[in-house]
This record gives sequence, C-alpha cells and structure tokens, in this order.
Amino acid sequence: MRPLRYAINVTLDGCVHHEAGVAPDEELMGFWTAEMQRADAALYGRTTYEMMQSAWRRPESGVWPDWMDEWEIPFAEAIDRIPKHVVSSTLGAVDWNADLVRGDLGAAVRALKAQPGEGLSVGGVTLPLALTELGLIDEYTFVVHPVLAGHGPRLLDGLSERVRLELVERREFASGAVAQRYRAAAMRDVDGGES
Repeated sequence: MRPLRYAINVTLDGCVHHEAGVAPDEELMGFWTAEMQRADAALYGRTTYEMMQSAWRRPESGVWPDWMDEWEIPFAEAIDRIPKHVVSSTLGAVDWNADLVRGDLGAAVRALKAQPGEGLSVGGVTLPLALTELGLIDEYTFVVHPVLAGHGPRLLDGLSERVRLELVERREFASGAVAQRYRAAAMRDVDGGES
C-alpha cells in the first residue's frame, strides 16, 4: 500500500494560506521539488487544484512564463507531469493530467492508496483535514516559516480529536524555515499493543 503524505508551508502562528508570506526561496523550492518527485500522484481539492493549475501548468506555447525563475522550473515540470486526483462535487470535468474523485471520500482514497507505487501527495487545507479525520494520512511534513501572519486559515483547524505524531526527520534552511517530517503514531490500546 502506498503512503499518503501531506506537506505544507505554515507560519509560526499556524497559518497556511498561500499569501501568508511563506513563498519559498531557491533552497526551499529544491526541497518542494524533491517532495513532489517522491509521489506517483497528487490528491487535491477543487480550490488547491485550481490554484496549482493557474500557477504551475505548462503554457500551451511550451515556454514557462517570464515571472518564473530558473530554479522554479524543476518544480513546475514535476507538478505538471504528475497524475492528479481532484476531489470535487462542483467541477464537471478536469484536465491537466487529472481525474475527478467523487462519492465516498474514504473508500476512494483507500482505493488510490491500494494501487502500487511510491506514494501519494496531498495538498491544501480542507481536504487534508477530512483525510486526517479519516485516519488516512501516513506522513505529515510541515515547513514552519519564521513569520507571524495573524490571519488566514490555520493548519488542520477544527480537528475533532488529537492525533499523535512521531518526528522522523528535521531540516533547517538558511531562511530560518524548518521542515519537520512526522509519521502518524500507532495507537496503543490499554494492554500496550498497537491498534
């Protein structure tokens, strides 16, 4: 079964909005490129899919836009080519190497995880909350930026129960950002066994 990995930029006060002042520099973009390359496919909700598509889809001309720095192109190429699964009840169709996921979210994501491969990447705010509630995310990577945003959506805001995580990797960047990778901790029953 391939793991489902959630990775996101977050401010010190827990904001995860893409306009919270956490744009990656060259070093961090290399990190995000490597993260994207670890996945066989990406899983997005409608909002994240549309945002990523508007920023990272290769133009019909085949030439990346002038605003894109040279060091952003490897990420753009990685996300452009990866298959995408879009969870939406409002979109009628998707393209950009994507298909729609409809119906029971838990069953659909379990089926995607059961396919062979190295892993699935999930991004966004709302969809990862739902997947965490269902216990379907295997790994969490939070890149914590030295910024206080003071507003915007917050990381996994509204989670109904505490989720225990185990730190498996930590990396510091020159910008002061810190990447922390966690895996979901096994639940322990009263006898000390794992469930």
